[in-house]
Amino acid sequence: MLPLASSLLALFDDIATLLDDVSVMSKLAARKTAGVLGDDLALNAQQVTGVRADRELPVVWAVMRGSFRNKFILVPGALLISAFIPWLITPLLMLGGAFLCYEGFEKLAHRFFHDDTERRAQKLEALADPNRDMVAFEKTRIRGAVRTDFILSAEIIAITLGTVATATFLTQVLVLSTIALAVTVGVYGLVAGIVKLDDVGLALTERGSTALQKIGHGLLWLAPWLMKTLSVVGTAAMFMVGGGILTHGFHALGHWIENTAEHTVDLPWIGSVLGGVLPTLMSAGVGILAGAVIFGVIMLGGKLFDRREAH
Repeated sequence: MLPLASSLLALFDDIATLLDDVSVMSKLAARKTAGVLGDDLALNAQQVTGVRADRELPVVWAVMRGSFRNKFILVPGALLISAFIPWLITPLLMLGGAFLCYEGFEKLAHRFFHDDTERRAQKLEALADPNRDMVAFEKTRIRGAVRTDFILSAEIIAITLGTVATATFLTQVLVLSTIALAVTVGVYGLVAGIVKLDDVGLALTERGSTALQKIGHGLLWLAPWLMKTLSVVGTAAMFMVGGGILTHGFHALGHWIENTAEHTVDLPWIGSVLGGVLPTLMSAGVGILAGAVIFGVIMLGGKLFDRREAH
């Protein structure tokens, strides 16, 4: 269940990043239409009525529709591969896992080596360009989120398929379809609910009851922090999922991690806890290292290519 839960958390990260961009666009729209200047909390309080709901929820539903399309491709594809070329599942999963590690490390690199305030200011400046096609910008971000969803959905489908590998074909179809539907509706339904937290909070602050107003202010404070938390946890989940897939693909490494965890169980006080947590932490460490290597190779390759183009 842990790999499945980690995959779901990793999905949240990309949606949180996407909604951050929509938040920037919403802030720009607020400035253009009402001259509203303020921080993210003021924006979450929706001083310009309807801006966030009009911008964010359609984006969530658009990614959700893309996720459904992904499942319609992945479920039959997984069944066909499992039936005719089962040896291909592990290499494909490892490619997806490597991509997750790379994407997770890329996010870390941007967080630690780029000024977030400067990044948001540059994004606002770019979006303020009257020649900027806002619809095209939003569609590009949605396509990126759907692409990540495809990889994570593939991991979820593969994990599910592994649990029903010995079942009848009909059972496999029913289980995969049920999981695909439940995951998509559950994840994006939850994201939509989180997005509406600020609207609920704003509505409560306008009530006459002091208690309801306090709850409303609490929700307004909670909403942006919740999205940031999901982003951080989602990035960590990318390393856990990606690293876990890589360690299982390289059997020697996977066995070494399992043996190391087993030896820690006998330690006093923390042995049982450490034995359960250590495999996940070590898989995440493998994911970070793999992501760093891939990121470095891509960056180096890009610089070499640019030099050749310059000459």
